[in-house]
Amino acid sequence: MKSSVPILLTSSVIAYDSGVTLKDTKERIRLTMESIGEWVRVEPKLQIIICDGSSFDFTPLVEKQFPNHTIECLNFENDQNKVKLYGRGYGEGEIIRYSLNHSRFIADSGCFAKCTAKLWVSNFNECTRHWNGVFTCKGVFLNVFSFIKKTQLDYVDTRFYITSLNFYRNNLINAHLKINKKNQLGLEECFLKIVIEKNIKKSFFNIYPLISGVGGGTGSEYKNSASRKIKEKIRLWLIRRKKIYSHLFFD
Repeated sequence: MKSSVPILLTSSVIAYDSGVTLKDTKERIRLTMESIGEWVRVEPKLQIIICDGSSFDFTPLVEKQFPNHTIECLNFENDQNKVKLYGRGYGEGEIIRYSLNHSRFIADSGCFAKCTAKLWVSNFNECTRHWNGVFTCKGVFLNVFSFIKKTQLDYVDTRFYITSLNFYRNNLINAHLKINKKNQLGLEECFLKIVIEKNIKKSFFNIYPLISGVGGGTGSEYKNSASRKIKEKIRLWLIRRKKIYSHLFFD
């Protein structure tokens, strides 16, 4: 059986945000196609949606490289001025909004996992088994291993999460409109603010999503070495033991 949770890959092969490190359009296309190949390998029957906010149509490339895999290719034009002003997080919000209005896969399933294009999650199937059926994401904490500073919840990792269609529409559809660079509120901080203000419990993964690929914003390659996996398991164990944060994690 195919996964009941389709994956939405948010893309902009033209980097309208001048602050991103990876600007080369051909390289951004190549890395996105590489990530699609990895998603097919992770789950051969996975429904994949690729939505590009710079009017690039992946259809010809996808049909040539993955002729036996049904992949939904969407594209439209982001508000370039607002992306330049507010950053790629604003563009991502627009891309997801467009996808919810045009994706047949998402409409049929009533849910979706979101991942930034050029990345993939090698333990995706395990993550879907740990999804609470509403909204599950990764919380990012500071000072977890410090003996001096208190552990602090810093932001929500918006590179990858899983959500029901209704939850996203009712709670996160306008998150990108609250981005405020002056107050250091990016999309990640806006997501966290919503989680806290709406007292959304049991919304954090109790496993570590193994995200790989290249981040377009930083240009960095994400790897999951054995030592990193062990460190992240210990980090998660330490955080969940703290009473102040235990209610945030899905059992």
